[in-house]
Amino acid sequence: MSDTDTATQPTKSVVPWTDLLFLGLKLVVFALLLSVFFGLIFGVCRCTDASMNPACKAGDLIFYYRHPDTYHPSDLIVVQQNNTLQIRRILAGEGDVVNLTAQGLEINGYVQPEPELHTDTQPATGGISFPITLGPGEYFVLGDNRPQAKDSRIYGPVSHSQIKGTVITLLRRNGF
Repeated sequence: MSDTDTATQPTKSVVPWTDLLFLGLKLVVFALLLSVFFGLIFGVCRCTDASMNPACKAGDLIFYYRHPDTYHPSDLIVVQQNNTLQIRRILAGEGDVVNLTAQGLEINGYVQPEPELHTDTQPATGGISFPITLGPGEYFVLGDNRPQAKDSRIYGPVSHSQIKGTVITLLRRNGF
C-alpha cells in the first residue's frame, strides 16, 4: 500500500474523554437551571380532584408563578392546606365581609353573580360560622365545583403564607 491509499481510507472516529466530560458538565448545568427555574420561580402540581370543574379537571398539570405581587378576587391560586396543594379561586380579600345567605354568596353586603356555576353556594356542614370578616393577609377561597370542594367554607380563610402562587396555565391530561 502506498501513502495515497492510506489517505483515502476512512478513519475511525474516537470521542475523546474531554468531550464526554464537557457533555456531562452541560447536562449538570442544565439540570441545575431547570431545578432553580421550577423550584424557585415557577411550580408544577397536579389537580387531584373534581373540586375545580370545569376550570381544572382531575389529572390536569397546573403551572403556577410563585412570586406574584398581589392577589385579586377571581385569581386561580395554588394553596397549601393540610399538607396538600389545592387549586382554588379567590373570592374575597383582606377587610371584606363574607356571608352565605339564602340568596347566595354575599361579599360586603352584595350578592355575587356566579353565572358560570351550575350549583348554588351553600354553607358546608361542620364548617365555619358566617358572616366572617377577613383580617390582614387573609383570603376567602372556594372551589368552582362547590358541592365537592373543601374550601374556606370548611377551614376558614387562608393566609398569604399558605398561598403558593398564581396559576398561569394548565396542561389538560385526561380528555377535553
